[in-house]
Amino acid sequence: MTASAPVTQDVHTIPRKLPEGGKINLVGLTRAAMQGALIEHGTPEKQAKMRVNQIWQWIYQWGVRDFHEMTNLSKTYRAELEETFCVDIPEVVSKQVSEDGTRKYLVRIAGGHEVEVVYIPEEGRGTLCVSSQVGCTLTCSFCHTGTQKLVRNLTAGEIIGQVMMARDDLNEWPERGAPKDETRLLSNIVLMGMGEPLYNFENVRDAMKIAMDPEGIQLSRRRITLSTSGVVPEMARTAEEIGCQLAISFHATTDEVRDVLVPINKRWKLETLLEALASYPKVSNSERITFEYVMLKGVNDTDEDAHRLVKLIKDYGIPAKINLIPFNEWPGSPYERSSNNRIRAFANIVYQAGYASPIRTPRGEDIMAACGQLKSATERARKSRKQIEAEAGLG
Repeated sequence: MTASAPVTQDVHTIPRKLPEGGKINLVGLTRAAMQGALIEHGTPEKQAKMRVNQIWQWIYQWGVRDFHEMTNLSKTYRAELEETFCVDIPEVVSKQVSEDGTRKYLVRIAGGHEVEVVYIPEEGRGTLCVSSQVGCTLTCSFCHTGTQKLVRNLTAGEIIGQVMMARDDLNEWPERGAPKDETRLLSNIVLMGMGEPLYNFENVRDAMKIAMDPEGIQLSRRRITLSTSGVVPEMARTAEEIGCQLAISFHATTDEVRDVLVPINKRWKLETLLEALASYPKVSNSERITFEYVMLKGVNDTDEDAHRLVKLIKDYGIPAKINLIPFNEWPGSPYERSSNNRIRAFANIVYQAGYASPIRTPRGEDIMAACGQLKSATERARKSRKQIEAEAGLG
């Protein structure tokens, strides 16, 4: 399959008109779409751009959901907005807080579906791990989310709504008139939650454009990282239309092993993937691609794997850092975590070759919030180890 092959998936995104009360949700609409919706429902064309600016600031800068609080709009106009529109974000069903401060939210979206969102506090920064699909279609054999069938794509509103929900919980909406505070509890977004972001490209793009908008949440594009398993045809668009940092779920150094761990590799082999990474428009030494590599005992963790990994990256001239991820076990998983000594030996080979090779500290394991463990609670049916091994071709 060539890199120009079309990306198709049997998924759908729900329309923006909500079934409850038939109101249009303004959350997730681009500025142009919001302007069009306001005009369509009676806002004079000459006023529409100004109205978008005003409403946008209320929603995304101040976190206001009630039109009646938007006090620079006339009372009549606020009442008209209330009749037609709403400002809705995903509903928090449950929140768990780990011993290390990690927070895992189960949130409900339209249709009663649920996804998981994780907030990870660190020294000087706080990262929100956002989901882009209900379930996942990729069936990566080491990933708990991959054992849940794909239900549908999230809308742009449901994606940016996760960020808004977290800001609510962190009490991080600024007060109007207060001096600007540059310190942020939520400073980074990683699209590493449930789903493959590049199979839901338009909604992810629109949501991240809202996150980066200077009149709202105001996150720098350098503070947003999109992680893909390797949907090659959409990768260049990511740089051009979103402009964020790129991470690749790599996890293996041969096609034979990656075909099992990351089955999308059967469609776009390592050579095709690496060619696409080498030509990624944003790649430079200051904006390296992150290679995510989960350490699986006896599967991909040998010295030979480490040397092969370095050679592949060097041969294709990709500015990169390699993020080594100790495997986070989950019930029924057919894999085990590599030993600490094995991980350190692997990291040392990569480091000696001139690449940063940080070993990710597992976070939130006690609440099943760590990398590869996300799976909405309503779908958490346990499969036996034999079933998963059989499905992964390991039995």
